[in-house]
Amino acid sequence: MQLFVLFETASGLSLFEVTEYDAAGGSLSKVQKAVNSLERFTKMVTLAAYQPFSTAEEALENIVANMECKVSDTLKNFLTAHLPATKSSKKQKFQLGISDPRLGKEIFEATGITGSFNDTIVELLRGVRTHFGKIIKSKYSRYKKHYKTNINLSFYLLEISEEDLRKAQLGLSHQFSREKCALDVNRQDKPIT
Repeated sequence: MQLFVLFETASGLSLFEVTEYDAAGGSLSKVQKAVNSLERFTKMVTLAAYQPFSTAEEALENIVANMECKVSDTLKNFLTAHLPATKSSKKQKFQLGISDPRLGKEIFEATGITGSFNDTIVELLRGVRTHFGKIIKSKYSRYKKHYKTNINLSFYLLEISEEDLRKAQLGLSHQFSREKCALDVNRQDKPIT
């Protein structure tokens, strides 16, 4: 069965296709060994789709929805656009790996796509998180070589450096903290750390 892994970052949503996956769980040790090496990991996992957030507000809306285990409109549209179409969840020929098992029910209700969560998926997400900046950069380089820069590549895939990812994470974390404090009824009782 084909496996896609959903990875949400401060910069956007991405979907990775896992080429070597054993649904019975026999591939856990193989994934754990591959996570340490970018070369081995990229043979196992390829970037299938990436959609950057258009604004900081969209990123904040997505992370707040994720923390509340809800599906944002951005996530719903991304999944329906980039995953293979199925007539029903019983005939689904792929699995969608997710980072939170509680999110699976919400994704199913919103899109009809069944989410999957297990130890192998957790390890795959750890590898994606470790190598994400390098995977995005290499994918952009391949597009750039293939199209000889005659077209605007930002439409297909933005060139994102690891520094840009860190800045996006920091900015989103500050926004998220302000949002949580603004909505907290006991905000005056919070000690400053």
